Amino acid sequence: MLFLLLLLLPGGAQTQRVVGRQEGGSCKCEVNSTWWMFPAGKYEAALQQVQTCEANVVNLLAQVMVSSESLPDIQAQLNNATARLEPFQYLSQRGLYTALSLRQLGQELSQLEADIGVIHREQNSPLTQKLSTEVEKLQQDVSRIQTAEIVNMKSVKEKVRNLKNSVQSCKTIPKDFTGQSKNCMKGLIKSISEPVTTKISPFGKSYISGSWGKQAKMDSEEQKNSYWVQPLVSSHIYGNTLRIYQNFEDFMSSSRHRDFTFAPSHTHTNSIEGPSAVLYGEALYYHCYRSTDICRYDLNNIAMEVKRAKLPGTAEEYNNKFPYCYYDCRSHSDVDVEADETGLWAIYATLGNHGNLVVSRLVWDEDAAVLNVSQTWETRLFKKGVSNAFMACGVLYASRYVNEDQEEIFYAFDTATGKEDNTLALPLQKVAKGTASLSYNPTNKQIYMYNDGYLLAYQVHF
Repeated sequence: MLFLLLLLLPGGAQTQRVVGRQEGGSCKCEVNSTWWMFPAGKYEAALQQVQTCEANVVNLLAQVMVSSESLPDIQAQLNNATARLEPFQYLSQRGLYTALSLRQLGQELSQLEADIGVIHREQNSPLTQKLSTEVEKLQQDVSRIQTAEIVNMKSVKEKVRNLKNSVQSCKTIPKDFTGQSKNCMKGLIKSISEPVTTKISPFGKSYISGSWGKQAKMDSEEQKNSYWVQPLVSSHIYGNTLRIYQNFEDFMSSSRHRDFTFAPSHTHTNSIEGPSAVLYGEALYYHCYRSTDICRYDLNNIAMEVKRAKLPGTAEEYNNKFPYCYYDCRSHSDVDVEADETGLWAIYATLGNHGNLVVSRLVWDEDAAVLNVSQTWETRLFKKGVSNAFMACGVLYASRYVNEDQEEIFYAFDTATGKEDNTLALPLQKVAKGTASLSYNPTNKQIYMYNDGYLLAYQVHF
């Protein structure tokens, strides 16, 4: 019996062999009980491990519950980020944000070096000498870039963009280009008034897209005080009609106007696409139908052929590729023609600049009857992140949607210096939600907004 008990004891018990004696008809023997004592120490250690394990399981279950409660919030944040990035997804899919090849970068630098050489021979100034030195240094960086990190290539690309903008600013431009003359105050816009003019479009509120404003050429002899309205009457995208009033009183009363038809139909090659027009001197400038061209229609010679200028870096047709967006996209607003104290401008975006805003200066050659693009600057502001833009004193300003009652001017790019400022917060009160066009007029320093069929004007203060 005792022998069997010893065999059943836990902890690897062993049998003990002892010498017994017969006494009173029975066999008696003495055994050492320490050989089969219960292993209390080992039991307590095992019990402690079990309790520790149970505590760990409880903690893990608590963490799982907390994670389960947080998952809906994390999923909501992920969905929000996905929705915000969706408009930019196609850029990533098409590889537009990948680093450029060394070959393409070298070609850009070679062209830039040639442009700087031409300007340096013409001007031979300390600035052009500095640009020559900088482009030589960049070429040395490119020669070492094969063994560098990819971020270095992007850094070089950004330096190339800045140099290209500096070269554009060095080209022949008016003396008042930097905002130092009597016609152009020095510095950025300080404030914008509440609407000083509010009127429903003479074509009705149903035409929610278009452009309007005052004659923008400062020394214009004809139509000096004229006001104009250009509605997009086909799908809020295309148009072929311009209405001109000789003065502000006629405009406000919608009387004594003259209509011009600058294309036979809405789908004609000379019709307008998008809210892009500006009346400058004796001509209307606008984005040509389904093209990357700027059109010029002469009001004094309607029999004259519509003149065109192709925007640089626009090899593909636009067709709503880079419209103004931010909150809602304004259909086919790819190209925007503007005017300021320094002349005519085109605001657009290109694939080569990754969909960011590009601004080109337009010059009409009266003698040759040719519309030219004289200079082009590239910015780092994504065009689809902007609700509209305009030029004032050679500075590009961009707006964004705040709510249904307000827009905000938040960004400025100075073409004279190449400097950017994204800290602006200039409010623009509005009547309706959408902003089809936003234009500055240098003759009275007012901003004109085509606000979903409402025509609003604001006073600008520098």
